[in-house]
Amino acid sequence: MTAIQQASPPSRWIKVTLVVVAVILLSLVFSPILFRTFLFQPFNMPSNSMTPTVLYGDYFFVSKYAYGYTHYSLPFSPRLFSGRIFGSEPARGDVVVFRLPKDDSTDYIKRVVGLPGDRIQMKEGQLYINGIAVAHEPLADFAGGDSCGSNDGARIKRWRETLPNGVSYETLDCVKNGFYDNTNVYTVPAGHFFVMGDNRDNSTDSRVLSAVGYIPLENIVGRAGLIFYSRASGSDPVAPGARSERIGTFIH
Repeated sequence: MTAIQQASPPSRWIKVTLVVVAVILLSLVFSPILFRTFLFQPFNMPSNSMTPTVLYGDYFFVSKYAYGYTHYSLPFSPRLFSGRIFGSEPARGDVVVFRLPKDDSTDYIKRVVGLPGDRIQMKEGQLYINGIAVAHEPLADFAGGDSCGSNDGARIKRWRETLPNGVSYETLDCVKNGFYDNTNVYTVPAGHFFVMGDNRDNSTDSRVLSAVGYIPLENIVGRAGLIFYSRASGSDPVAPGARSERIGTFIH
């Protein structure tokens, strides 16, 4: 009797320990998935289309909860439901990651400039919203010809653009009177958004209806936020040159 009573507690503790270990292991397995699905998903910038706001080689987190959740929020994007859960719309000026409507396996990052019902047009490189020119002022030239496809260190025209809601950011002008510097009027459909890259002459965006076009709210994955790492363009992949001044900064 005594021997049985003494053996029982260790047996019970072994079971409890096994349960605790199992919970810890499951947490280690599923916590990254839950973190990525509901909170923040890491992305990296593979092009110069958002320079000077997001540079080639920037690694950043996207807030998944900023606008609610769609099936694109889930790993592998299974079509378990349509629309958005806890949904809200991005504000004008937000930098967002979205699934390309023409190929929803591809992620793009651009800035929202047009809301549902807006009329968007480019005239001589200047953005017009609902017939009113968006304020922009010249800044010192941007050093970095590679942002426009050149490696000669050319300096690029840079502007500060300020949207009607006060959101302000920098844009680049690689070519005077570039291909999409003068456009027809785009009328943004209900439930859709008009997005553009800050590197205006080196960005395929909503101005190109055949490739990108208007972005449905459902396709928006989240809002770009913290830059957690940045590697200089052309640096050695074995010993990459980190741009330490960008680490820990936020995308606006």
